[in-house]
Amino acid sequence: MEYRAQHLQYLEQKRNGGKIIANGRFADGTGGLVIYRVETVEEVEQLAKQDPYVIQGARGCEIHEWEMDSNSALSH
Repeated sequence: MEYRAQHLQYLEQKRNGGKIIANGRFADGTGGLVIYRVETVEEVEQLAKQDPYVIQGARGCEIHEWEMDSNSALSH
C-alpha cells in the first residue's frame, strides 16, 4: 500500500499517453494486469520496470506477448 498512489499515478500517466490499453487488480488481491500498447518487447520491459511497484520491489512483473484477436472489443 505504501507505493499504491505512485503506482496508480504512473499507470494513469501511461494510459493518458496511449501506452496502456487496460489495467486493473485481480479480484482475489494477488496482483493485477496491465495491457500495454507497444511496438517491441524491449519497450514493454522498459515501461514495466519504471512502475513504482516494480522499482520498490513491492511487486514483480511477468511479461507475456499477446496476439489480440482482430474482432476483440479492445480494437474498436
